[in-house]
Amino acid sequence: MPELPEMEAWRRQLDGPVAAFPIAKAGPAHIATLKTFDPPIAALEGRRFRGAERRGKRLLFPTDDGELVLVVHLMTAGRLRFVDAGGKAPKSSAFRLEFSGGAQLILTEAGKKKRAGVWLLAPEAAREELAHLGPEALGLGSEQLGEIVHGESRRLHALLRNQHLIAGIGRAWANEILHTAKLSPYALSSDLDEEEIERLAAAIDSELERGLELRAQGASDDKTYRVHRKLGEPCHVCGTPIAQVDFEEHTIFYCPSCQTGGRVLKDRRLSRLLR
Repeated sequence: MPELPEMEAWRRQLDGPVAAFPIAKAGPAHIATLKTFDPPIAALEGRRFRGAERRGKRLLFPTDDGELVLVVHLMTAGRLRFVDAGGKAPKSSAFRLEFSGGAQLILTEAGKKKRAGVWLLAPEAAREELAHLGPEALGLGSEQLGEIVHGESRRLHALLRNQHLIAGIGRAWANEILHTAKLSPYALSSDLDEEEIERLAAAIDSELERGLELRAQGASDDKTYRVHRKLGEPCHVCGTPIAQVDFEEHTIFYCPSCQTGGRVLKDRRLSRLLR
């Protein structure tokens, strides 16, 4: 799933191109992808975007007249591409904009489940749509993070992924951050002391900045992640094989030596299969 580093890299890449020309044609859009109908998506035609903005894992494209905002949430399998005029574009798409001059902004989504979403909203409605999101993860700082982690008791991996509490971190970067912070994904947030909170805040910034730099360079998942999806590979810090805890919707990857004092966490899905 694209998270803050990926979305911010895309935002920077798209900021200039989407503002260069007016929109000539808005759509077509898959019925499951377009989440709003009033105003109609055709209301974008003839308008120009001011640029690209980001809030958490969502991209925002406000029109330069200040009347509309296109909100895009890619979810797990959505991908956004800007295709220059004359460039090779995907034949099928979940959503498509064509600009004067022929360039296109195209949202594709792999698989049968269409979870990615596009909203066309007035600015106030866009603010309401995003109002549930917590503060941005990058630059959060130890003081604000301390208020969040001690606000209620949650497992750290779940807390970092909760967009109501912190916006922008998902499964992959939660794995990377907790490894850098040398904290167990199962540790309770309410148990963290001041030094651990400072360590976690520093890890959030350093890992998201590292990810953003790599994604801006076009780095692949394999070159970007050091823990996520590295099951059985040696930890880059200590050499211990990376372990996992597999859930139905996501998988936690961690280093037993760096994060859990050598203890291998129980893999609940595997345990159910062995009963």
